[in-house]
Amino acid sequence: MTEQILTIDGADLCFETFGDPADPAVLLIAGGAQSMVWWEDEFCARLAEAGRRVVRYDHRDTGRSSSSPPGRPSYTSRELHTDPLRILDALGVSRAHLMGLSMGGGIAQRIALEHPARVRTLCLASTSPAVPADHGRSLPPPSQQVMATFTDPAPEPDWNDRDAVIAHRVEAERPYAGTLPFDRQRYRRLAAREVDRTRDMAALLTNHFVLDDDTPPAARLSRITAPTMVLHGTADPMFPIEHGRALAAEIPGARLVPLPGVGHQQPPPELWDLVVPAVVDHTNDAELVR
Repeated sequence: MTEQILTIDGADLCFETFGDPADPAVLLIAGGAQSMVWWEDEFCARLAEAGRRVVRYDHRDTGRSSSSPPGRPSYTSRELHTDPLRILDALGVSRAHLMGLSMGGGIAQRIALEHPARVRTLCLASTSPAVPADHGRSLPPPSQQVMATFTDPAPEPDWNDRDAVIAHRVEAERPYAGTLPFDRQRYRRLAAREVDRTRDMAALLTNHFVLDDDTPPAARLSRITAPTMVLHGTADPMFPIEHGRALAAEIPGARLVPLPGVGHQQPPPELWDLVVPAVVDHTNDAELVR
């Protein structure tokens, strides 16, 4: 378990692996404004112990990957969406299982559509359809509490005050919690680790959300061929569970696994006994070659 930096086309991408390099690779793709630490060490270790080579990485503008000035990302949506392939190329992995959360789930959908030969299976967590549909979708909007984070955001902290930034990061997660108790101590531990690893927290919390949308208008979920599992919290306030149901309905053969009480977040420790076996079972296809 050691972090590595891949430098390609002038950009640094930080990644970390768990488990035996000979095992099938599971690439974890975090959400927008999230570094890889939100895929917790123990969660990754459990998957590795079950015979998976787990890979997590920092998006651009998060963690130890390259950073741009806040509000002025030096990369495109296309580059952000294809960074997982750059990581897999560096590891010599031709095909991987992709597990993406929120924005990371959108990235995983795009890779499955545009680079199907690179994808063994898909696991889409706390996310929504990332491409258009031939029919009208009527999906519920975020909760009022979540919408307020966009329309009336909290004041920025003093970015030079570590404690203030950590507190700001913790409170930024609170509106996205589900009905399970909000474990402030755990969130603070993860936020502190993120703050200490990240080159520019203001850029982390800003730049992914100002990128231009480059979604191909002809892309359709019905064209995804990778076996797909949808993990979705029953109390997700950003993408209510109807978004997960839409993914499961539109992707051929996909199945939905509801996560009781979970909000818009990586599966919390309370659910690992459900989630880890589900992911292991979903990625257990001995006939596929690495």
